Amino acid sequence: MTTRLRTAHTADLTPAELRAAHDLLDDAFDGDFSDEDWDHGLGGIHVLVHDEGGLAAHGSVIQRRVLHRGRSLRVGYVEAVGVRADVRRTGLGGRVMTELERIVEGAYGLGALSASEAGAALYAARGWQVWPGRICALGPDGIVRLPEEEGTTFVRLASAGPLDPAHELIFDWRDGDVL
Repeated sequence: MTTRLRTAHTADLTPAELRAAHDLLDDAFDGDFSDEDWDHGLGGIHVLVHDEGGLAAHGSVIQRRVLHRGRSLRVGYVEAVGVRADVRRTGLGGRVMTELERIVEGAYGLGALSASEAGAALYAARGWQVWPGRICALGPDGIVRLPEEEGTTFVRLASAGPLDPAHELIFDWRDGDVL
């Protein structure tokens, strides 16, 4: 199987490429990929893998802010990672993650993502670590704890230095699923 990997900012993708990525993700998540989920993956760098059948895998990294111990960290947040059903378990998800990790490590102090049950093993095998502390968001009415995100939020240190799990990670607010 011959594949071609491309990285591009959202602004550099054509409407057809964006539709193909959205369709791939909708299929990869069995129809449980909302318009808000799609919106969360826009505005950053996309990694696309094409094969003879078209778009085979996708992921993106967008910038977010996280407050931790009085510091505001610039975070490369991994979003919208999916692989076409007929080519799963062939290494394409790993190819996407390798490129996303390169971007995170080169441009951000910290990498973060929220993993599905199906994706958690991939991220753990690549050195991402489940955040052992509390997860919160800075919402319109102040800080809101997100206990449903605890145990599924993974981090990868880049240049941020060590983090203290005794102190929560407070993510910026966004519509839909905050993480």
